[in-house]
Amino acid sequence: MRSEKHLSGGKHPMLDEIETVIFDMDGTLVDSMWMWRAIDIEYLGRFGIPLPEDLQSQIEGMSFDETAVYFKEHFPIPDDLEQIKSAWNTMAWDKYANEVPMKPGVEEFLRHCRKHGIKLGIATSNSRELVENIAKVHGFENYFSCIMTACDVGKGKPAPDIYLAVAKQLQTDPARCLVFEDIVPGIQAGKSAGMQVCAVEDAYSVPQRMEKRKLADYYIDDYRELLAAGAD
Repeated sequence: MRSEKHLSGGKHPMLDEIETVIFDMDGTLVDSMWMWRAIDIEYLGRFGIPLPEDLQSQIEGMSFDETAVYFKEHFPIPDDLEQIKSAWNTMAWDKYANEVPMKPGVEEFLRHCRKHGIKLGIATSNSRELVENIAKVHGFENYFSCIMTACDVGKGKPAPDIYLAVAKQLQTDPARCLVFEDIVPGIQAGKSAGMQVCAVEDAYSVPQRMEKRKLADYYIDDYRELLAAGAD
């Protein structure tokens, strides 16, 4: 594990030789991982199905499409796949719009990257409809040159496909990409893609904290650690 350094001015040393920074969304850009368990409880409850305790660990890292297939295969749900995804989009959108804040220091860090000519991308397991709406609500859509979902590439994390696809679209060698991730499958995806990975603290993944620290190149509790007074 490489120790973190704080800026004394200029670009953060973590960004040396980095041309592109790629963010996961839930739990990394926005503080939203908590809400998906609540949505699963509510959605399954519509059909009188209790939430399995291991559900979150079973679907972690899956694409939106893969998760819908998992639900259809494992639960007696009358909805078809499109109805399942539509219900989730509707339920999630209200929470994203009204209850989900950005992670502390994210906007400042995005400005810092842009100031230093670093390209920015999003690689998320969420639906395109939700991620684009979330970006608009928080006003950070203009920072990103590429927004990719796992549904666009077919395989969710820990497969490296989504990170490689973002790097290809942004014309960056994977070795010059830095990934920010909050869960183990995401960290594994970034490392499998040949990229450096910074793990982000998140309440949802506290049980994974030691494994995250072991797997990632860097670890932060807060994006403000990456910024120095006057750096921007």
